[in-house]
Amino acid sequence: MKITKIFFHLINLIFVIFYLYPGSILGFLFYGNLNKQPQVTPDFYFSSNHVYAFTILTLFGLISHINKKIIIIYFIFISIFLEIAHIVIPNRSFQFEDLFGNILGVLISILILKIYKYLEKK
Repeated sequence: MKITKIFFHLINLIFVIFYLYPGSILGFLFYGNLNKQPQVTPDFYFSSNHVYAFTILTLFGLISHINKKIIIIYFIFISIFLEIAHIVIPNRSFQFEDLFGNILGVLISILILKIYKYLEKK
């Protein structure tokens, strides 16, 4: 198995654990507070943290997997599922801004890869 695929699966596992944990692991690591979420940049109509996270995760997935259609379906599914799961996870809440950020991160990654492939052909 290629190192990029192993790295992707490791990041994906850590990502899911952080996302489903009932509190903020990063908030605990940075601030000593499970209820405080670190904020990289201000939010707009979507959560910027979620955009960054899903962009990075999706890029690693797209680079490491040959079957792009399957992995894109996976990322769209997981971006929706993980946010809906916050409805039942204690100390977490479903937010449309987070859901939009998740999906936007997936779409940005797809766009980045399409632009890269287009420029590579020229």
